[in-house]
Amino acid sequence: MRAVNQGAATRPPGSTRRSAVGRFGPAELRLAMAAPRPAGGLTSEWRVVDGLRTHTRRSADPGTGAPPVVLVHGLAVSHRYLTPLAVALATTHQVYVPDLPGFGLTEHPRGAYDVRRHAGHLAAWLAAYQLPPVCLLGHSFGAEVAAAVAATHPDAVRALVLAGPTSDPAARSRRGQFGRWLVDSLREAPLQAPILVRDVWNARPWRVLATLSHSVRNAIEADLVRVSAPTAVVTGDRDPVVPQRWRDEATRLVPEAALVVVPGAAHNVVTTAPTAVADAIRHLLAPHPALTDR
Repeated sequence: MRAVNQGAATRPPGSTRRSAVGRFGPAELRLAMAAPRPAGGLTSEWRVVDGLRTHTRRSADPGTGAPPVVLVHGLAVSHRYLTPLAVALATTHQVYVPDLPGFGLTEHPRGAYDVRRHAGHLAAWLAAYQLPPVCLLGHSFGAEVAAAVAATHPDAVRALVLAGPTSDPAARSRRGQFGRWLVDSLREAPLQAPILVRDVWNARPWRVLATLSHSVRNAIEADLVRVSAPTAVVTGDRDPVVPQRWRDEATRLVPEAALVVVPGAAHNVVTTAPTAVADAIRHLLAPHPALTDR
């Protein structure tokens, strides 16, 4: 078991303690909203997975031989807000960003899927693409889905990244999570708002609320203790949705995990600090990552 560094930032060699938060401006917004048009080296495609026409945003294979990275979005959003991270990773990894059932440009199923049904669909998506074991990153509610896949399909997951994982047992209610998200909205880059509006419109508000209900009833802890893949828990140090106590506990529960805290970032660390998160992923996938106590 690799040592877990809790309560502090675990940083790749050569990085510094200064804020790793990048710029999210009009150019990044246009790129995020481009699908299904090709943009930034990303293209869109659809495949029928488990009976649903499923949209995936993907990059070209850079030919490095590195494992593919699959990015899984949260409950009110889609591939769009993960675009900055996909672009940051695409120089070294082939990146896939599927839209979960009912979100983004994927077909709407009847009803709103819970964590188990989303995990089943994602496992079917991995099988349909016939990928080698992947690095699977889930953000927020997507971390719950990714943890469930890693726990139940360990052969498909080479490494796991839980970015801003929900939900903290201390606020495991719709009111508790919504209150924390309101606080977070004051800490995020304002130009993320058009992405959220578009994504909620695509999914429909009722689906977002139903998925939130599924999220707060899901005990992610039961999956975390079953994860066997090398794991990084990545959060922003200003994330009110994933406070220090919960990020430390989530890291402790995974048998082989390290904690990466990005200075200056809030909950949407994958959007506003894509370079730092991409570096953490490359560090996790390095042959002998130095995940030891400092």
